[in-house]
Amino acid sequence: MDRRKSLQTIILGAGAGATGLVFTGCKKDDRTTVEENIASSAEKFFGRTPEELKLIEELNAEQLFNVHEMETIAILSTVILPPKEPHGGPIEAEVPEFIEFIAKDFPEMQNTLLGGLMWLDHKSNALFGVEFKSASIDQQKQLLDTIAFHDIEIPLEKQPLEIQFFHLMRGLTVTGYYTSKVGIADLGYKGNMPNVWDGVPEDVLEQHGVAYDPEWIAKCVDQSKRDITAEWDEFGNLLT
Repeated sequence: MDRRKSLQTIILGAGAGATGLVFTGCKKDDRTTVEENIASSAEKFFGRTPEELKLIEELNAEQLFNVHEMETIAILSTVILPPKEPHGGPIEAEVPEFIEFIAKDFPEMQNTLLGGLMWLDHKSNALFGVEFKSASIDQQKQLLDTIAFHDIEIPLEKQPLEIQFFHLMRGLTVTGYYTSKVGIADLGYKGNMPNVWDGVPEDVLEQHGVAYDPEWIAKCVDQSKRDITAEWDEFGNLLT
């Protein structure tokens, strides 16, 4: 599961030298430009060591959950975190695939996840006569309400398997969603953005009984001069 596609342009740092990319300011002869190298190499070189790349390849080649289990995980993840417009939900964010990858990467999770999925179907069949994925949403919620909360006075590892299962699934679902492009869009996170600083707000200054020197205000917080390089005299006084 690759959550790092958005980092492809960061390859220009020190780690880029190890990738074998040819950095040229413009295209000459048969050499490629920086942008072309980044685009063609980002999928493979995204800050991982060769050992990590090999492990990722091996994990992607494995299959932990069968089709039925993956379908159940998909249904369960959407009950935990219902889809929201306009970005979508866990399915659009590939949360089921994320959960399978993490479970392969951390084998200690596997017994809890596999056992929990079996418990869901067994309990759903006992209560409603159908497997969990085929139950109605109301039936699914009714079942999950019995395992969604745990006694905080008792260590989680000492609680029933189904409690541990739901706690783990909820954490993986939320983590998988909000580390995806879909989830980040839902948060409205735009990353670091350039802005204009107009100084500390006046009400905050008044609250602390301080004020800006008018001369410094004119020199430092005048946005019309934001592109002018500051100049200092020989005594260290700011001129402009």
